[in-house]
Amino acid sequence: MYSILLQAQGNNWSFPLLMVLMFGVMYFFMIRPQQKKAKDQKKFTEEIKKGDYVVTIGGLHGRVAEIEDDTFILEVERGARIKFSKSAVSMESTKAVANKKPAAV
Repeated sequence: MYSILLQAQGNNWSFPLLMVLMFGVMYFFMIRPQQKKAKDQKKFTEEIKKGDYVVTIGGLHGRVAEIEDDTFILEVERGARIKFSKSAVSMESTKAVANKKPAAV
């Protein structure tokens, strides 16, 4: 009976080691990829230039007509211009559309 109770207690270092391993797994599978994605999104929005074809988070497609500090004006059709924040650009949607479109467009 006493041997079963002694086995159930475990070692003194097993619980802290388990917690460190759990945090390590959470960091490498959850936190680090999100930080990398945020860094890539920020770099993408900083590299937007006049004439680029972009897609906003809301799904609006158009070309960048003018760029200001943290905003840009998107030309959605001939003469129609809308002002957006740079953070409203969807990197994934823009790259997906760019891969589907012919290079001449």
